[in-house]
Amino acid sequence: MKTILITGASRGIGAATALLAAYQGYAVSVNYNRNRSAAEAVVEQITGNGGRAIAIQADVTQEADILRLFIETERQLGSLYALVNNAGILEQQMRLEHLTVERMDRIVKANLIGPMCCAREAVKRMSTKYGGPGGVIVNVSSIAAKSGSPNEYIDYAATKGALDTFTVGLSKEVAAEGIRVNAVRPALIYTDIHADGGEAGRVDRIKDRIPMKRGGYPTEVAEAILWLVSEKSSYTTGSFIDVSGGG
Repeated sequence: MKTILITGASRGIGAATALLAAYQGYAVSVNYNRNRSAAEAVVEQITGNGGRAIAIQADVTQEADILRLFIETERQLGSLYALVNNAGILEQQMRLEHLTVERMDRIVKANLIGPMCCAREAVKRMSTKYGGPGGVIVNVSSIAAKSGSPNEYIDYAATKGALDTFTVGLSKEVAAEGIRVNAVRPALIYTDIHADGGEAGRVDRIKDRIPMKRGGYPTEVAEAILWLVSEKSSYTTGSFIDVSGGG
Protein backbone atom coordinates (compact mmCIF):
# COMPACT_ATOMS: atom_id res chain seq x y z
CA MET A 1 0.00 0.00 0.00
CA LYS A 2 1.49 3.32 -1.10
CA THR A 3 1.60 6.21 1.37
CA ILE A 4 0.31 9.67 0.53
CA LEU A 5 0.70 12.74 2.74
CA ILE A 6 -1.88 15.50 2.26
CA THR A 7 -1.37 18.80 4.04
CA GLY A 8 -4.43 20.73 5.18
CA ALA A 9 -6.59 17.63 4.83
CA SER A 10 -9.20 18.22 7.52
CA ARG A 11 -11.64 20.03 5.23
CA GLY A 12 -12.42 21.08 1.68
CA ILE A 13 -10.18 19.93 -1.15
CA GLY A 14 -7.73 18.25 1.22
CA ALA A 15 -10.40 16.13 2.89
CA ALA A 16 -11.94 15.17 -0.45
CA THR A 17 -8.50 14.15 -1.72
CA ALA A 18 -7.83 12.09 1.40
CA LEU A 19 -11.11 10.20 1.03
CA LEU A 20 -10.59 9.55 -2.69
CA ALA A 21 -6.98 8.48 -2.13
CA ALA A 22 -8.09 5.96 0.48
CA TYR A 23 -10.77 4.66 -1.87
CA GLN A 24 -8.07 4.15 -4.49
CA GLY A 25 -5.97 2.13 -2.06
CA TYR A 26 -3.50 4.58 -0.59
CA ALA A 27 -2.54 4.80 3.07
CA VAL A 28 -3.29 8.41 3.96
CA SER A 29 -1.57 10.82 6.32
CA VAL A 30 -4.18 13.48 7.09
CA ASN A 31 -2.38 16.62 8.19
CA TYR A 32 -4.21 19.37 10.05
CA ASN A 33 -3.25 22.50 11.95
CA ARG A 34 -6.12 23.37 14.34
CA ASN A 35 -9.22 21.37 13.42
CA ARG A 36 -8.48 18.08 15.12
CA SER A 37 -12.07 16.87 15.22
CA ALA A 38 -12.52 17.37 11.47
CA ALA A 39 -9.27 15.54 10.71
CA GLU A 40 -10.23 12.67 12.97
CA ALA A 41 -13.62 12.48 11.26
CA VAL A 42 -11.85 12.06 7.90
CA VAL A 43 -9.67 9.31 9.36
CA GLU A 44 -12.67 7.56 10.91
CA GLN A 45 -14.50 7.59 7.59
CA ILE A 46 -11.48 6.02 5.89
CA THR A 47 -10.82 3.37 8.52
CA GLY A 48 -14.53 2.62 8.81
CA ASN A 49 -14.48 1.62 5.15
CA GLY A 50 -11.46 -0.62 5.63
CA GLY A 51 -8.77 1.87 4.66
CA ARG A 52 -5.67 2.98 6.48
CA ALA A 53 -5.21 6.55 7.68
CA ILE A 54 -3.77 8.64 10.49
CA ALA A 55 -4.22 12.28 11.55
CA ILE A 56 -1.13 14.34 12.37
CA GLN A 57 -1.16 17.87 13.71
CA ALA A 58 1.47 20.14 12.18
CA ASP A 59 1.63 23.81 11.29
CA VAL A 60 3.29 23.96 7.86
CA THR A 61 4.59 27.46 8.59
CA GLN A 62 6.87 25.94 11.24
CA GLU A 63 9.88 23.96 10.08
CA ALA A 64 10.03 21.83 13.23
CA ASP A 65 6.40 20.81 12.69
CA ILE A 66 7.10 19.91 9.07
CA LEU A 67 10.03 17.69 10.04
CA ARG A 68 7.91 15.95 12.66
CA LEU A 69 5.06 15.49 10.16
CA PHE A 70 7.26 13.61 7.71
CA ILE A 71 8.96 11.53 10.39
CA GLU A 72 5.65 10.50 11.94
CA THR A 73 4.04 9.76 8.58
CA GLU A 74 6.80 7.33 7.63
CA ARG A 75 7.02 5.84 11.11
CA GLN A 76 3.34 4.99 11.13
CA LEU A 77 2.58 4.35 7.46
CA GLY A 78 5.87 3.47 5.79
CA SER A 79 7.92 5.14 3.07
CA LEU A 80 6.36 8.12 1.34
CA TYR A 81 5.12 7.79 -2.23
CA ALA A 82 3.24 11.05 -2.75
CA LEU A 83 2.94 14.52 -1.25
CA VAL A 84 -0.04 16.79 -1.90
CA ASN A 85 0.79 20.35 -0.89
CA ASN A 86 -2.76 21.48 -0.21
CA ALA A 87 -2.52 23.57 2.97
CA GLY A 88 -2.96 27.28 2.36
CA ILE A 89 -4.67 30.37 3.70
CA LEU A 90 -6.23 33.60 2.60
CA GLU A 91 -7.44 36.50 4.69
CA GLN A 92 -10.02 39.26 4.55
CA GLN A 93 -10.65 40.72 1.11
CA MET A 94 -8.95 44.08 0.67
CA ARG A 95 -6.86 46.16 -1.72
CA LEU A 96 -3.08 46.39 -1.61
CA GLU A 97 -2.96 49.77 0.12
CA HIS A 98 -4.62 48.25 3.19
CA LEU A 99 -2.38 45.17 3.47
CA THR A 100 0.03 45.00 6.39
CA VAL A 101 3.48 43.47 6.28
CA GLU A 102 2.37 41.08 9.03
CA ARG A 103 -0.47 39.76 6.88
CA MET A 104 1.72 39.39 3.80
CA ASP A 105 4.27 37.52 5.88
CA ARG A 106 1.60 35.08 7.11
CA ILE A 107 0.36 34.46 3.58
CA VAL A 108 3.84 33.88 2.14
CA LYS A 109 4.84 31.52 4.95
CA ALA A 110 1.70 29.40 4.63
CA ASN A 111 1.25 29.37 0.86
CA LEU A 112 4.82 29.36 -0.43
CA ILE A 113 7.53 28.68 2.14
CA GLY A 114 5.51 25.89 3.77
CA PRO A 115 4.93 23.97 0.52
CA MET A 116 8.56 24.47 -0.50
CA CYS A 117 9.78 23.04 2.80
CA CYS A 118 7.37 20.11 2.55
CA ALA A 119 8.57 19.42 -0.99
CA ARG A 120 12.16 19.59 0.23
CA GLU A 121 11.49 16.88 2.79
CA ALA A 122 9.65 14.78 0.21
CA VAL A 123 12.55 15.03 -2.25
CA LYS A 124 15.00 13.86 0.42
CA ARG A 125 12.93 10.72 0.83
CA MET A 126 11.83 10.06 -2.75
CA SER A 127 14.83 10.98 -4.90
CA THR A 128 16.84 8.15 -6.42
CA LYS A 129 19.83 10.43 -5.87
CA TYR A 130 19.45 9.69 -2.16
CA GLY A 131 18.52 6.04 -2.58
CA GLY A 132 14.77 6.62 -2.69
CA PRO A 133 12.29 4.87 -4.99
CA GLY A 134 10.94 7.99 -6.68
CA GLY A 135 7.55 9.54 -6.07
CA VAL A 136 5.08 12.29 -6.85
CA ILE A 137 4.46 15.83 -5.63
CA VAL A 138 1.24 17.68 -6.46
CA ASN A 139 0.92 21.34 -5.52
CA VAL A 140 -2.53 22.84 -5.07
CA SER A 141 -2.27 26.27 -6.66
CA SER A 142 -5.19 28.46 -7.73
CA ILE A 143 -6.59 30.07 -10.83
CA ALA A 144 -5.83 33.27 -8.87
CA ALA A 145 -2.24 32.76 -10.04
CA LYS A 146 -3.52 33.73 -13.49
CA SER A 147 -6.24 36.24 -12.59
CA GLY A 148 -4.34 38.10 -9.86
CA SER A 149 -7.48 38.43 -7.68
CA PRO A 150 -7.60 42.25 -7.90
CA ASN A 151 -9.50 44.07 -5.13
CA GLU A 152 -9.78 40.87 -3.12
CA TYR A 153 -6.50 39.18 -2.21
CA ILE A 154 -3.61 39.86 -4.52
CA ASP A 155 -1.22 38.67 -1.82
CA TYR A 156 -2.80 35.21 -1.98
CA ALA A 157 -2.69 35.30 -5.78
CA ALA A 158 0.96 36.29 -5.76
CA THR A 159 1.91 33.32 -3.60
CA LYS A 160 0.04 30.98 -5.91
CA GLY A 161 1.86 32.46 -8.90
CA ALA A 162 5.13 31.80 -7.11
CA LEU A 163 3.99 28.26 -6.34
CA ASP A 164 3.42 27.73 -10.06
CA THR A 165 6.96 28.88 -10.81
CA PHE A 166 8.27 26.60 -8.08
CA THR A 167 6.34 23.69 -9.58
CA VAL A 168 8.01 24.16 -12.96
CA GLY A 169 11.49 24.63 -11.51
CA LEU A 170 11.35 21.68 -9.14
CA SER A 171 9.88 19.41 -11.79
CA LYS A 172 12.96 19.99 -13.94
CA GLU A 173 15.32 19.71 -11.00
CA VAL A 174 14.17 16.22 -9.98
CA ALA A 175 12.81 14.77 -13.24
CA ALA A 176 15.82 12.48 -13.66
CA GLU A 177 15.56 11.35 -10.03
CA GLY A 178 12.24 9.52 -10.33
CA ILE A 179 10.07 12.36 -9.02
CA ARG A 180 7.22 13.97 -10.91
CA VAL A 181 5.99 17.42 -9.84
CA ASN A 182 2.71 18.88 -11.08
CA ALA A 183 -0.04 21.21 -9.91
CA VAL A 184 -3.76 21.79 -10.07
CA ARG A 185 -5.31 25.25 -10.26
CA PRO A 186 -8.84 25.26 -8.84
CA ALA A 187 -11.08 28.26 -9.38
CA LEU A 188 -14.37 28.84 -7.59
CA ILE A 189 -14.80 25.76 -5.43
CA TYR A 190 -17.38 25.37 -2.68
CA THR A 191 -15.12 25.24 0.38
CA ASP A 192 -14.86 27.05 3.72
CA ILE A 193 -11.87 29.10 2.57
CA HIS A 194 -14.17 31.78 1.15
CA ALA A 195 -15.49 32.45 4.64
CA ASP A 196 -11.90 33.06 5.70
CA GLY A 197 -11.83 35.83 3.11
CA GLY A 198 -14.94 37.38 4.62
CA GLU A 199 -17.46 36.22 2.00
CA ALA A 200 -18.84 32.72 2.51
CA GLY A 201 -21.15 33.10 -0.49
CA ARG A 202 -18.47 34.30 -2.92
CA VAL A 203 -18.84 31.35 -5.30
CA ASP A 204 -22.54 31.96 -5.86
CA ARG A 205 -21.99 35.71 -6.24
CA ILE A 206 -19.62 35.41 -9.17
CA LYS A 207 -20.33 31.97 -10.64
CA ASP A 208 -22.02 33.51 -13.69
CA ARG A 209 -18.62 34.78 -14.79
CA ILE A 210 -17.55 31.18 -15.28
CA PRO A 211 -18.25 29.69 -18.73
CA MET A 212 -19.86 26.63 -17.10
CA LYS A 213 -22.02 28.94 -14.94
CA ARG A 214 -21.44 27.05 -11.70
CA GLY A 215 -18.98 26.60 -8.89
CA GLY A 216 -16.91 23.46 -8.56
CA TYR A 217 -16.80 20.85 -5.83
CA PRO A 218 -13.84 19.54 -3.83
CA THR A 219 -14.28 16.03 -5.25
CA GLU A 220 -13.79 17.42 -8.77
CA VAL A 221 -10.43 18.85 -7.75
CA ALA A 222 -9.53 15.65 -5.91
CA GLU A 223 -10.05 13.62 -9.10
CA ALA A 224 -7.48 15.78 -10.91
CA ILE A 225 -5.02 15.53 -8.02
CA LEU A 226 -5.28 11.74 -7.84
CA TRP A 227 -4.81 11.43 -11.61
CA LEU A 228 -1.55 13.32 -11.28
CA VAL A 229 -0.54 11.10 -8.35
CA SER A 230 -1.32 7.91 -10.27
CA GLU A 231 0.70 6.04 -12.85
CA LYS A 232 -1.86 7.14 -15.43
CA SER A 233 0.11 10.39 -15.60
CA SER A 234 3.50 8.67 -15.63
CA TYR A 235 4.88 10.86 -18.44
CA THR A 236 3.53 14.12 -17.03
CA THR A 237 5.67 16.52 -15.02
CA GLY A 238 5.88 20.29 -14.75
CA SER A 239 2.25 20.48 -15.86
CA PHE A 240 -0.95 22.10 -14.62
CA ILE A 241 -4.58 21.09 -14.61
CA ASP A 242 -6.99 24.02 -14.37
CA VAL A 243 -10.12 22.85 -12.54
CA SER A 244 -11.93 26.07 -13.24
CA GLY A 245 -15.11 25.49 -15.23
CA GLY A 246 -13.45 27.06 -18.27
CA GLY A 247 -12.51 30.28 -16.49
